[in-house]
Amino acid sequence: MEAPPVKADLSAWLAVAAGTLGALMATLDISIVNSALPTIQGEIGASGTEGTWVATSYLVAEIVIIPLAAWLQRVLGLRTFLLIAASLFTFFSMICGWADSLTMMIIGRVGQGFTGGALIPTAQTIIAMRLPREQQPIGIAAFGVTAVMGPVMGPLVGGWLTENVSWHYAFFLNLPVCIALLLLLILGLPHEKSHLGEFAKADWFGIVGLALGLGGLTVLLEEGQREQWFSSDLIRQMALVSAFGFVCIGIGQKYAVRPVIQLKLLLDRQFGAVAVMGLVLGMVLYGTSYVIPQFLASVANYNALQSGKIVLISGVPSLFMMAIVPILLKRIDVRVAVFFGLLIMGVSSLIDTGMTMGSDGGDFVDSQLMRGVGQILGMLFLSQACVRSVPRELAGDASGLFNSVRNLGGSIALAGIAIIQDNRLWLHTRRLEETLHANSVLVQEKVRALGGLVRAAPQLEAQLQLQALVMTYNDIFRIMGYGTLIVLPLVLLLRPFSNEAAPDVPMH
Repeated sequence: MEAPPVKADLSAWLAVAAGTLGALMATLDISIVNSALPTIQGEIGASGTEGTWVATSYLVAEIVIIPLAAWLQRVLGLRTFLLIAASLFTFFSMICGWADSLTMMIIGRVGQGFTGGALIPTAQTIIAMRLPREQQPIGIAAFGVTAVMGPVMGPLVGGWLTENVSWHYAFFLNLPVCIALLLLLILGLPHEKSHLGEFAKADWFGIVGLALGLGGLTVLLEEGQREQWFSSDLIRQMALVSAFGFVCIGIGQKYAVRPVIQLKLLLDRQFGAVAVMGLVLGMVLYGTSYVIPQFLASVANYNALQSGKIVLISGVPSLFMMAIVPILLKRIDVRVAVFFGLLIMGVSSLIDTGMTMGSDGGDFVDSQLMRGVGQILGMLFLSQACVRSVPRELAGDASGLFNSVRNLGGSIALAGIAIIQDNRLWLHTRRLEETLHANSVLVQEKVRALGGLVRAAPQLEAQLQLQALVMTYNDIFRIMGYGTLIVLPLVLLLRPFSNEAAPDVPMH
């Protein structure tokens, strides 16, 4: 790869703008459905637990494509690859906007994930290719804003469109954005010759294995609770599909000239620790941006726009902190930054374990502000640690694997949330029912106050279900909080950055 120029010209900055815009669009669409999900579920006929597929299917497809991005770029050339990805992303966005069934929505979301996921790591590639090293911190800061702001802006944008126009426009919005993106790509990136012969050298075992292994595992986790786990033919089949996929990945690791995903990097002490912490932070980042709108909609009766505003709060400190990113990277020890990032993220989740039936968006303000600080310290330094923990020629593979692991954390979180909701809601409901005895003076007074047993029974049942739901959400926040704190000791495995080195950008 040619060295970046000494000083970036206009076309270079147009290319960086294209990469940043593409990454923003891709990360925005991860969570743009979260606050609008209750409305979407009602219109496409999906249950609450089935609705998690609308978010999960996008993440799973991203997990598969992100490690493939570097290879596809080599095969097609960067500009051609991005033009194809952006065009197909627009097409699948239109399918989502036109969807009138859960199946059609999932097809569109999978397509969005496959094509949008390619736009995230390639944004970092553009920074490395088109900007000189001393100007790369500006590009890194711009990319960092998109990586952090995309998921938190999604619920607000989706909520505003749902309340003021229609949820369909949360997807139709991508049409004008993609037109601008295509124009920037044409102006900012030179055409590169394709190397279609690389298809023959591809790690096809690894490619097929990623799709089958991760896809099958996600279906197993999502549907396992509803299908009574291994008593279901579907779950047994998905377990076999997933196992076959992981075997294929293993074959690719052993025999491929260049495996599509470099799992051997996980054996490195520092990179392995970074991957585990990235997995947990992905669970908290995507888990909270999903759970908070659901809580506010079902408990506080918030509409999609109101929920989106609460989620956006975590982006406020992140946006301000990005201005000092280059200084942070040079002045703060990575171990200290990641430790406090994880600690703040964990404590912010534990703060949310005290919710009641009277809680509303105001009760999430403090934890959301803390979350914004924690995710910058955690994600920003971990993303740098991942590429600095391996030889420079493997930095692109490390970045792809790290981003895949982070998204895998989000996918596991969403699947786990559905399982926990089913189990804990049932448990808390039964436990609350056990405390309500017909001979209880308080119960009898409540029944009389509500106008007799016939009128009181449905109201008591509704209150009981709501209380059980609040307790379930508190359990989810508690698990995310403790899970984050458990991995804190892994920061001891990290190595400090060199004070003289500029921030690294992975070279794909």
